[in-house]
Amino acid sequence: MFSAAETVPGQGVGSAYRELVNLLEEKFKGQISLRFNSLVPTDISHYHTINPAYFLSTFLPGRGRKIGYVHFLPETLEESITLPKFLKKLFYWYVMLFYRRMDELVVVNPTFIDKLVALGVKRDKVTYIPNFVSKDTFFPVSADEKARIRQQFGLAEDAYIVLGVGQVQERKGVWDFIKLAKANPNWRFIWVGGFSFGKMTAGYEALKEVVDNPPANLDFPGIVPRESMNDYYNLADVFLLPSYTELFPMSALEAFSTGTPTVLRDLDLYQAIIDGYYLPAKGRQGMQKALDQVERDPALRKQLAKEALAASDYYSADHVAAIWKAFYEKQAKMR
Repeated sequence: MFSAAETVPGQGVGSAYRELVNLLEEKFKGQISLRFNSLVPTDISHYHTINPAYFLSTFLPGRGRKIGYVHFLPETLEESITLPKFLKKLFYWYVMLFYRRMDELVVVNPTFIDKLVALGVKRDKVTYIPNFVSKDTFFPVSADEKARIRQQFGLAEDAYIVLGVGQVQERKGVWDFIKLAKANPNWRFIWVGGFSFGKMTAGYEALKEVVDNPPANLDFPGIVPRESMNDYYNLADVFLLPSYTELFPMSALEAFSTGTPTVLRDLDLYQAIIDGYYLPAKGRQGMQKALDQVERDPALRKQLAKEALAASDYYSADHVAAIWKAFYEKQAKMR
């Protein structure tokens, strides 16, 4: 495993990496031997991030089959970071150079296979394996425990709480979340996440101003330790992800695993992976309507919670573990 995903906290890439490592260590102890950022000879080198040092390592002997994990494409970075035009062009070129250097690529959303092919990657080099989260880390709690968590966070037991999770950046639709908070002063809004890219974040100055001076009903607790995230999902009445682009949002899977009713911006790419498990919303007005429905209709809230748990069962550790094991065994035979 080659990864620097956990050096910058608050990223979905780091969450996906940690979930996979924990899965392999738990399910296949004695069957799969893992090393981390090591240059000793190996059957498979699995690259989770595209650091230049990792790219150079691909030219060394003993790397075995080189697997690249596609967590983003140039287009998904467009509204995430702000770079001078020439640096952006250089970086995007490097991203695809890294991917084309791999023997095999793994995507977390099948809709990105065609996009990679259009960027010059051979179709037969791309495999789809979905993300997942562990039910040991994310799980629903009892009503009494939910009340206790709310009390711990200083939140009213009867408050209607809307939760958002992700980096604070324009691509995540944070402006819509902020505007919804302003339009609904009787609801409580919480956005968990921070500026993982610092001042390189697209729209940093304007967003930082709101984060430092939010409306009274909107909280920005910043980047929260992963072990505390289960509490945030469970204290919420509804999870809202207003992102404009995603590959396979870990935050949605985490919300599903806690049985939290989920509202997502109505994106085509979700239809290939999680259609039917969430309430889709077109634009901010659609999100407003969806949040109103969830608040007013206990039956809908119960149904969405049921669908969320069904999604978490499908994208469970056991299901995805079998896929990864078969994939690694196939790659080891091809080295």
